[in-house]
Amino acid sequence: MGLPVEIRWTSRSGSQKQAVGKTGNISGSGLFIEIPVRLTRETAFTMKVMLPRKASQGPLELLCQGRVVRWNRRGEVQGLGAVIDEYELHPLPKAVPEGKGSRKKAK
Repeated sequence: MGLPVEIRWTSRSGSQKQAVGKTGNISGSGLFIEIPVRLTRETAFTMKVMLPRKASQGPLELLCQGRVVRWNRRGEVQGLGAVIDEYELHPLPKAVPEGKGSRKKAK
């Protein structure tokens, strides 16, 4: 699908890490993330994906907890396969179009 994704995890040293990539494919139980960092198998992470607007819905934010099950390099594309352990969908507030809303006029 190629959706932007942000992942966060704790390194072996205990520091918080984050990286951005994009989804290669996604299902209800797992996904492939094209990402420039290599995470070891069983690394737990949290993930945020912005799902595009559907015909009658606004955009959604998908928040997941998952873990790495494999790392592979498909040609020049690096990435990880992960299982999704838990997820939540949240509607995003609609953006106020520029020029609308409560802006004060300059005097």
